[in-house]
Amino acid sequence: MTGIPTAGSIVVADLIGDAVVRIPAGATVADAARVLVDAGVGAVVVGDDARPAAVLSERDVVRVVSEGRNPADVPVAEVASTNLVWCEDTDSVDAVATRMTDRYIRHILVENGGELAGIVSARDLLGVYAGDADAVDA
Repeated sequence: MTGIPTAGSIVVADLIGDAVVRIPAGATVADAARVLVDAGVGAVVVGDDARPAAVLSERDVVRVVSEGRNPADVPVAEVASTNLVWCEDTDSVDAVATRMTDRYIRHILVENGGELAGIVSARDLLGVYAGDADAVDA
């Protein structure tokens, strides 16, 4: 026994790094797309509430473009996801990965004490599992 936890048993609080990127509720999809690119993230929280009601992702931006709509004319509030999926910051990577897979989502909001603590992406989880696989191969 090495005492090193497996990837799946790591708590998601350990994956939360940078502050959550936010955009104003009155922003357009074009504004949000610029923020996504500038911040290098795949999703942004809409508004400043401690417990947000909407998130806009890259998929939402692509959907607007694929419909032939002008992103500069579409308010984020019109297309942002409001059916948000949350996890606790103490949940394991395995539990969160299962929840995300079951719901077909790429981002999950992480809460601590009822407030937003961060966002974990499928890419974050993949990095944990890839690191675990590398350790096994070494």
